[in-house]
Amino acid sequence: MIAPDQKVEPGSSSNNPGRQNLFNTWNADYYMGYAPLHKALQSGDWNSAKEFLKLQPNSKTAKITTLGKTALHVSVEAGHVHIVEALVELMSEDDLELQDNFGDTALVETTYSGQYKMAECMLRKNKKLVSMGRARSGNESQMLPVVLALSNGYIKMARYLYSLTPLEDLFPENGRSGSTLCTQAIYTRALDIALDLIRRYPRLVLAPDKESFSPLYALASMKYAFPSGHRLVFWKRWISSCIHIQSANGTTTNEVHLIIQKDEGRQSDAEKTNKSSVQALLRRPFSKLIKLLDMEHLCEMKLVHEQSHELLRLMCKEILITDEEGRAEGNVYRAIFRSIKEGVFEFVHDVVKANPDLLWSFDGDSRNIFSYAVLCRQAKIFSLIYGLDVKNNMVYDRDNYRNNILHMAGMPPVSIMLNRIPGAALQMQRELQWFKEVESIVHPKVKEVVNNDDMTPRELFTKNHKDLMKEGETWMKDTSTSCTVVAALIITIMFAAAFTVPGGNNDNGLPIFFNKKLFRLFIIADSLSLFSSASSVLMFMGILTSRYAEEDFFKSLPTKMIIGLSTLFFSIATMMIAFSTGLLLMLGEESWMVIPVISLASIPVTLFVLMQFPLLVDMYISTYGPGIFDRKMKRWL
Repeated sequence: MIAPDQKVEPGSSSNNPGRQNLFNTWNADYYMGYAPLHKALQSGDWNSAKEFLKLQPNSKTAKITTLGKTALHVSVEAGHVHIVEALVELMSEDDLELQDNFGDTALVETTYSGQYKMAECMLRKNKKLVSMGRARSGNESQMLPVVLALSNGYIKMARYLYSLTPLEDLFPENGRSGSTLCTQAIYTRALDIALDLIRRYPRLVLAPDKESFSPLYALASMKYAFPSGHRLVFWKRWISSCIHIQSANGTTTNEVHLIIQKDEGRQSDAEKTNKSSVQALLRRPFSKLIKLLDMEHLCEMKLVHEQSHELLRLMCKEILITDEEGRAEGNVYRAIFRSIKEGVFEFVHDVVKANPDLLWSFDGDSRNIFSYAVLCRQAKIFSLIYGLDVKNNMVYDRDNYRNNILHMAGMPPVSIMLNRIPGAALQMQRELQWFKEVESIVHPKVKEVVNNDDMTPRELFTKNHKDLMKEGETWMKDTSTSCTVVAALIITIMFAAAFTVPGGNNDNGLPIFFNKKLFRLFIIADSLSLFSSASSVLMFMGILTSRYAEEDFFKSLPTKMIIGLSTLFFSIATMMIAFSTGLLLMLGEESWMVIPVISLASIPVTLFVLMQFPLLVDMYISTYGPGIFDRKMKRWL
């Protein structure tokens, strides 16, 4: 409890004395004396502020807030560029180096809001400010302004500050600013900065940043930087393959730094060239088509892929000359397993190929890279095992819980890969495909090995997939029930239509339009719709009465669903054809109502295609497609 006569500093707490050093000793008269200046600076009234500074010249360097901020700090925080420029003119070089209670100079203050012009006017007067960052707690080194700008997402400002920052300030020996700048450049997709840094000082590859992660680990976690991190439709893949980005391999270190200094947008030369070419394309007559095809985004994505490939190549060189202790401290092993979890195939392939010893990497639970790939359900990375001669040795490895690689296939996946598959039934099918694929490469005795819980891989699979199998059963039954109702209605309608033909019958019982071609088309369409809907009902009934064993989800149930949905789609399409031909027979081809009504008949077919056809395609590819595993993987190591 605070006594009535006890003074408490502004913003401090009697229970938190550690915060009190951020505030100057409370002096009401002192701070009230600067209140007019503070108010004028915040409101952008330079005339009033200028008059105050003339009357009290020392106020331009005085700390006018309880947080120790000067007039320049306050102006930067308020965002008034014209006042900042005017104050910088009045101040000396040393005055610009004044810090608030947090250890921030006015330049550091600009990195929180991305005020590029403010930073530029300060650095024109005092370039030493780029080496004065925010002091961190404890014995940790300060974070330079360029690091803070990039951490706050201001890439343009970061490129400018980087062009002025002395290289020695970014060396690992002088703190963690260099490695932090490199990791932040990777996270924010400013890969040109990361490339230049790694070219100039390769040791930064494995240097820890402020969070104790290395740039190598940062690249491993960024799947956007590699082609495997993008799921493009086929036509975008084709366009992307046609885009050529000039490789940065031949660019020297000095050339890269010069590009960053002189470029108006602070962009790499390759990025500027490719963007200008895209802009030129957009000015052509087919600009709308180019925008529709997302050409600009594809060009940017291709550039990032080229930069990340070059960055990974440089990192692999550094890994190759680093001893085992240096790899462990530089997060090399953690980076490999993080890239497996993210599904970054290129990272795993290139790093292991550059140094084959890393093939025998293990995580904290003694799982090798292929066991972990199975656990994360990363099929492309797991397929690398087909390109090895030592795969038989690796499938026998067991983790700390005595689980082998087949046990991993029986565990629930640790990544979100399974969530990309629509429907619980297809998810269960994918899990069975994984188990059978791993089962096909292991020795028969591996199938009967038990873990610490005395469970074989198959028993573990059954235990961990009970809920998913139940969800798959529910999904199958609900879908089949809904489709059965639709198919039954079509049967009823088509059966009735076959005996109440358009135009009626003559005295002999024959249809009046019997000799017309349209009538024959009507009968054929009606019959096809009736028979296909009946087949659909039978397939869905087969699904509803299935036993729903594990093996049924592998092929039996998906096959029935494929046939059921296909015949239902066909019955709806032929029903619309029968309706259209019947209408033509009744109204005649000259009626103005025929074309609009027949056009409307395509709506149900279109709706069915939009809602159910993607599921039908996914199910067919999953069941009868080439599969997700590349068994023809060429030897790569």
